[in-house]
This record gives sequence, C-alpha cells and structure tokens, in this order.
Amino acid sequence: MTTQIWLDHTGGPEVLQARTVDRQTPESGQVWLEQEAIGVNYLDVTQRKGAVPIPLPGGIGLEGAGRIAALGAGITDFAIGDRVAYALGPIGSYASGRLYPAERLLRLPDNLSMQDAASILLKGLTAQYLITSTYSVSRGTVVLLFGVAGAVGQILGSWATHLGAVVIGVVSRTESINAARAVGCAAVLVWGQDDLPDGIRAATGGRKADVVYDGIGRTTFATSLDCLRPRGLMVSFGASSGAPDPVAVETLNSKGSLYLTRPGLAEHIGDVEEYRARAQSVFDAVEAGTIIPDVWCTYDLSDAEKAHADIEAGRSPGTIVLTAR
Repeated sequence: MTTQIWLDHTGGPEVLQARTVDRQTPESGQVWLEQEAIGVNYLDVTQRKGAVPIPLPGGIGLEGAGRIAALGAGITDFAIGDRVAYALGPIGSYASGRLYPAERLLRLPDNLSMQDAASILLKGLTAQYLITSTYSVSRGTVVLLFGVAGAVGQILGSWATHLGAVVIGVVSRTESINAARAVGCAAVLVWGQDDLPDGIRAATGGRKADVVYDGIGRTTFATSLDCLRPRGLMVSFGASSGAPDPVAVETLNSKGSLYLTRPGLAEHIGDVEEYRARAQSVFDAVEAGTIIPDVWCTYDLSDAEKAHADIEAGRSPGTIVLTAR
C-alpha cells in the first residue's frame, strides 16, 4: 500500500489529507517509484491555496527522489533499484510511491543523497536558468537578490557569487543578515528598514543593479524597478506577496529603458535534453561545492500539513523535505 497526500479543494494546510492507495502497475514508458524524499516548495503552498490552479481533487508536489521498483514496457535506460530524482512533470510527488514517466527521471550521482537531491533539484534548476539564460551572470555583474536567506535565494546567491557577481541581498528581517552574508553578499539591505535604491547606489558607487531577481511580487515590484541601472533587467519570478500590478510600458522607458521579464521553470526544462543538461549543471555545482544542500527540517510525509503551516508562518528559514521511508 502507498501513502498519498490528497486534497479535494483548496484552502489552508488542513486540506492536505493522507490516504492509503494501492500500488499501481506501470504502463509503457512509466516506472513505479518508491520514494524516499519529497521536496517542499513555496509553489506547493500557492497551489494548495488556489493562487496557482491545479487539477482537483488530486495530489500535490513537484519533486522527489527514490528508487525504481517496477518498469513498464520499452524502458532501457533504467533498471530496478536505480536511484533517481525528478522535478515538475506530473503533479503528485507527496506520496510514498507513484507512477512517473521514465523520460523525465534523472539518475542521481553517487555522492548525492535522496534528501539532498529532493532539497535542491527544483530550486537549483530555477537558479540555474535564472543566472544562465534569463541573464548571463558573470564577473562584475551587479545582482540585487530578494529573499536571499530563503531556500532558492541561498542557492542563487551562492551560485552568482561563484560566478564573480557582486550580489546585494535583500532580507525581510535583521536576523537573516548572517545567512545572506554566508552566501557571499557584498551588502545586505533589510526590507522595511533600508531605502533600497539609496542602499544599492551606496553599495555600487552609484551604478545600481544590472539585474534584479524579485521572487516576492506585488510589494517589492515598484522598488525593484527603482534599483536598476539604465537598460537593466527586472526579473519577476515569484509572487509570495501576490502577483505584481500591471505596469505601463512607458514606466520602463521613463526609468531608464528597462527590460522586464516574467520567466518560469517549465519553459526551461520542457525539452528533455535541455532538462537533463540543466540538471547536470546543478549536480556539477553540488559536486564542486558551489551549491551546498542544506535541509532545514525533515517531516514525515503524513505531517505535510505541519510543513505547510510552518512555511506560511515564516518559521522555515531553509529547505523542507518530506520523508517517506
């Protein structure tokens, strides 16, 4: 039997309910995966709340890691017992076992544990495309990074620093300053206390940012634009405070011929070969020590409700992983 987290409707953490279902037989191109670790992402919270629609009733969750327990017909790239992980694909990773398309699986390096893989894969892929494709971060690039003390921010900040960028971190409270410094931030600004445009001018000798990575959304969007140099790039990639309000195109011109983009992970890993190449880049970064997996807390799969409650209440300063074994 398999434990699965299910929701019939959107709402608070309490809508996440554990149920027991039978193990299924994989069809052609599928595997049955016995999962050991499941990554929890803020996107899961927004989906559970209904801000990002998902099919309901149904499962939830976008990444996991485990071992292949059964193979459907036509699969030659994997064998029973292989350690694998995945990100995106069919929703429903909050489960002790599940069917999953074999072509979307990634074989795990020997040096990467299941828990570490589940903690960094989706977040690492997000950071990877943001600093390589959305903006090609390199030595001397001035980056303004919101949420640098969070799970995605820690990876993005570390990686950008490794590439030689000057990272200016933004945190929501003074208690997070040390976490921002730990990933190499040249300066740290506190939202609600520091004047961000003045702060980034001071930190850059008046230059301001080449690129702003803003995963907060509505409350920070206008300020983010004011922190960019002429022809700088505003990257709005999250919305923890809600979706940003519409912006008039003339605003971008008047603030210095700014560029604006709203990228998403799905469009960067939809192609299987691109997905595998970006994942390999993440695995290589872990091996090199550029990314250091750091699981803040593990919860039993049946405690998914508590994990979501802790995220929403701001009690989780780092990555959360659900364990299924």
